[in-house]
Amino acid sequence: MPIELNGQTIETDEEGYLANRTDWNEDIAKEMARLDSCDLGENHWEVINFLREYYEQYQIAPAVRVLTKAIGKKLGAEKGNSKYLYELYPYGPAKQACKYAGLPKPTGCV
Repeated sequence: MPIELNGQTIETDEEGYLANRTDWNEDIAKEMARLDSCDLGENHWEVINFLREYYEQYQIAPAVRVLTKAIGKKLGAEKGNSKYLYELYPYGPAKQACKYAGLPKPTGCV
């Protein structure tokens, strides 16, 4: 289902992930979140930006366990835990945050 934004049509796959990663920008992330009834705050953006950096470095979208551990290392134990991440992204921290970050669906996510 494509996303209509600012007169443009952005192609996505059947689960809402971008068909072309280079189409991503913050406005697209905000629109994806709006469609999911999610209001992106500073903490959401911290995770999204972390994921984009992680993907640039490793060329893979991390599964939730790897994500939790990596965020804990970089941002501290209070943010590197499942409870915190699920409060931000109730549909699955790795899956939902990667979608908003314009990344592919993490391996191991159903």
